[in-house]
Amino acid sequence: MLYLCRSLVIKSAFRISYIKRPEIYALIRHVNIQSSPYRPPPKESHDEKNMRIGRPQSPHLSIYASELTSVLSASHRITGTAVAGYFILFSFASLVLPQPVPCYIEALETIAIPSGPLAIAKFIIAFPFCYHFCNGIRHLLWDLGLFLTIKAVYATGYTMLLCAFSGATVLALL
Repeated sequence: MLYLCRSLVIKSAFRISYIKRPEIYALIRHVNIQSSPYRPPPKESHDEKNMRIGRPQSPHLSIYASELTSVLSASHRITGTAVAGYFILFSFASLVLPQPVPCYIEALETIAIPSGPLAIAKFIIAFPFCYHFCNGIRHLLWDLGLFLTIKAVYATGYTMLLCAFSGATVLALL
């Protein structure tokens, strides 16, 4: 192989040495370099440039229909953040407040808040816990390999929503 490559290189070098001068110049491309002053690019936004060029606008999230699976996934993350926020808030409050937490609960009971607004406030606090708990169980069932068909995913989604709302309602009415 080495001998073959070496012989090809020697033969091609031998051929070039016999090329006449005008033929060598035919192989060379002449380039004339001309300078021009710098012109800054036009100041236009991305959308203006695309409209000028004639490109269509990219599809956005607004063209897609919301599906149950994507909404439940996003809300699972949101309720997880809310539960973490509650945990941090109540933990920090128990460390900073001068009285223990049961004193504040007794103070809230003595205010005599009407039952309607109190139940709504309890529901707002309880729903993220119930939702995240029920959806977490749903995810654990998926990890076991259960309910992975599209029909079962939707069925467990609706069941989870029913359990979350009923659990939050029960906790709010206690």
